[in-house]
Amino acid sequence: MNNNRWLLLPFLLILLFGLNLSLGSVHIPFREIISILTGHEGREPVWSDIVWNFRLTKALTCMLAGGALALAGLQMQTLFRNALAGPDVLGLTSGASLAVSLIFMSPAAGLQFLTTPNPWTIAIAATFGCTGVFLIMLAIARKLLDNVSLLIVGLMIGAGTSSVVSVLQYISRAEEMQTYLIWTFGSLGGLNWTELTVLAVVLFCGAAIAIGSSKSLNAWLLGDNYAVSIGIDIKRSRFWIILSASILTGGVTAFCGPIAFVGLAVPHLVKLLISTSNHKILIPMVMTGGAALMLFCDILSQLPGNTQVLPINAITALIGAPVVIGVIMRHSRLRP
Repeated sequence: MNNNRWLLLPFLLILLFGLNLSLGSVHIPFREIISILTGHEGREPVWSDIVWNFRLTKALTCMLAGGALALAGLQMQTLFRNALAGPDVLGLTSGASLAVSLIFMSPAAGLQFLTTPNPWTIAIAATFGCTGVFLIMLAIARKLLDNVSLLIVGLMIGAGTSSVVSVLQYISRAEEMQTYLIWTFGSLGGLNWTELTVLAVVLFCGAAIAIGSSKSLNAWLLGDNYAVSIGIDIKRSRFWIILSASILTGGVTAFCGPIAFVGLAVPHLVKLLISTSNHKILIPMVMTGGAALMLFCDILSQLPGNTQVLPINAITALIGAPVVIGVIMRHSRLRP
């Protein structure tokens, strides 16, 4: 990078992090927030609890989820050499949604897995759903050498699992379906410190694999033949890239629900800003950009002075959809 535009992303992240901490239904002066974070007591005893156990955990969740989804999207776009590939193209999110729908709507099918689902059981169910789809995709990937065919198979698996969820919704009761639909809206504010720690460890493992695959990702940009010519084992490389994207996507979906458009839009926005295709630079920058965008979306989802919070998926779609349209317009031939 021969310019300093990349410095904008860390600065923007810090700014949005501070702004996110300062917003909420209870007004807390920013100076008091800084004082609480540095170990001092706030003027009001309840302020410390709000900052530490609600606002800080939510802001950190935004950063982890945004960075993970953006990194997973970058890997999928590079692997498939498709500008419209996102972290859910392998059907992982759909697999998690199917598993969670069975938890909420199983009585409609004459089954009863759990009487009182809690956040941990939902996270475990989503993890099993993602893992199941990942194992299926892994088995298919061993038989397919063409990434385009693998992409199509992933989309078909996603369509199949979504159809099963639609059937469950059709036969389930209104209250069961409503609970599931609320989960599909996505949530960033429901994690405690224990859940946040588990999420951070899982996403760190996925990011470490991605960083270790940066050389392979650079090779994939120029195609399979080039990757082989420089000594890349394409089967092994594809396995690690898919594993990393699966861990990142599955971890976020398990704890935060399915969040759309972030992984699809952020890599394009970051590439426009820093103008590089080197993944050793792109990976940290895309993670920073994803964290900043998710914080921004969470800020928009909060109505200042009101206790109502908009679904995070509605905000990410409003921002991501124009980016997708711009990508299509940019990569398609337009009529004169």
